Amino acid sequence: MLLELRDVSKRFGGLHAVTGLSMTVAPRTIHGLIGPNGAGKSTVFNLLTGVLPLSSGEIVFKGARVSGLRPSEICRRGIARTFQATTLFRESTVLDNVLLALQLHAATAFVSTLLGTAAYRDRERSARARARALLASLRLLDLADERAGNLPHRDQKALCLAMVLATAAELVILDEPLAGLTAQESTDTMAVLRTLRAEGKTILLVEHDMRAVMGLCDVITVLDHGVLIAEGTPRDIQANPVVIEAYLGAEESRA
Repeated sequence: MLLELRDVSKRFGGLHAVTGLSMTVAPRTIHGLIGPNGAGKSTVFNLLTGVLPLSSGEIVFKGARVSGLRPSEICRRGIARTFQATTLFRESTVLDNVLLALQLHAATAFVSTLLGTAAYRDRERSARARARALLASLRLLDLADERAGNLPHRDQKALCLAMVLATAAELVILDEPLAGLTAQESTDTMAVLRTLRAEGKTILLVEHDMRAVMGLCDVITVLDHGVLIAEGTPRDIQANPVVIEAYLGAEESRA
């Protein structure tokens, strides 16, 4: 397995946000994490990326423990995420945002940078070519010189995804990637995610659009009050009476 959560728990004082969660994410899959508000989904994402420390348990990525590492080191290991709210360098250009993300694995010597050596210029050209290719794949290349803060909502979400991909992450964690998108934008984004899976990426996502979740995911894990209540294929989850009572029925009543 690419990712393993082993008996993971998180407590905030007397509040048990996640309790004894064990789950695995297989490589080259789209894995959904769903549940009602307050189920612990965002807490799980924060534990995975080192934003929060575990109260107990461990997280293993590619066979090595990553729980306890700093967020920057976890990202270097190959796990990167987006957030519900877009997190961009809003005053910088679209291209510069991606170039900044590409710096995660850069190993440019200070003297080379200061003197602008041939090796440094080659690395800069390579980084710009990579950034422009990422922007092209997400239909953002024409906006490369626009200020990121001026982009419409769909394009800001796409730029966040481009920045995650620029880190060369093997596990891409997406927090509500379809929130606020039109029906056509959602369809287009789903097509991008399927393409990423076909190219070898592994995706773990939280999403409240159940039609999208059922249409995208290979496996779905369901949480309720921080506890795993079901896991399986979309067909398994749709037919699970516990999930229907705890979540899917409530979602349908709000639709």
